[in-house]
Amino acid sequence: MDLDAVRTFVAVVDTGRFQDAAADLSISQQAVSKRIAGLEKDLAVRLFTRTAHGARLTIDGQAFLPHARELLRVAERAVASVLPGSRPLRVDVIASRSAASGLMRGFHRAHPEIELDVVMLFDIEAAVAAIRSGAIDASFRAVAVPGRPLPEEIDSVWVQDEVLQLLTGPDHVLAGARSVTLAQLTGHRIWMPGIVPGTEWAAYYDDLVAEFGLTIEATGPNFGSDALLDTIADTPALATFMGKQTRLVWPAGHGLRRIPVTDPTPVYPHSLLWRRDNPHPGLAVLRDHLAAASAGPGDAGIWAPGWATRR
Repeated sequence: MDLDAVRTFVAVVDTGRFQDAAADLSISQQAVSKRIAGLEKDLAVRLFTRTAHGARLTIDGQAFLPHARELLRVAERAVASVLPGSRPLRVDVIASRSAASGLMRGFHRAHPEIELDVVMLFDIEAAVAAIRSGAIDASFRAVAVPGRPLPEEIDSVWVQDEVLQLLTGPDHVLAGARSVTLAQLTGHRIWMPGIVPGTEWAAYYDDLVAEFGLTIEATGPNFGSDALLDTIADTPALATFMGKQTRLVWPAGHGLRRIPVTDPTPVYPHSLLWRRDNPHPGLAVLRDHLAAASAGPGDAGIWAPGWATRR
């Protein structure tokens, strides 16, 4: 059904005259007559009778009127639902305990008036596809992964270097160290079952292994962070890398140790990705917030892959 014709029908009812409806709609009286005639043809009924004083509803017109008004209300709600700022800002944070999730919590505290919808997608390909389709507004990712340039319409900006630390159980040989160098980790088994080939974090750790000769094992199923912590706590031969901003809680009996890594300190670079033509006003506020909250990247004493965007 032609909503313009329905809107014209309601305007004629409200003004009582075709001429006045034309003035309200900023169209000609001939256009009003044409729209009403088309609507009557579609409905196969007469909606108005002409009188000396204007237009009067027929019985069919009276029956149609409340439904016509509801059609227009539904149309208005449909348009309002997608107006910029009328829906939640949807952002991918990869995982609920990640540094990106922490950044979004900080944003929410600073801007509680902006409604958020936080999601967790698997890898950068899924995130980019969701940004391109409009399923999400932004994503936190490491870019640009070798062989995977961002599409032309996707923009990105660095927002944070997350320091990686060594996590060990109480009986690990390095558990008592105040800090360890990357060179000291050579020969130790670093267990990271969450590394999936083809992901951006797999590319990151591939480069870390290649440059420093580390032994990273991704064997076994990934049962999540709780199972990882249980295993690290109970297995003196295993350690793992954990982001400094990653929020973890473990039983007191686990006795886990977070140990700084130095010479150099590995950092995981987080960037915000979004589609350049995305009009959501909350997206601009998020970018401004992250720019104000993030210290500029420094290169002294840290390591990140050569392909990582850090600007």
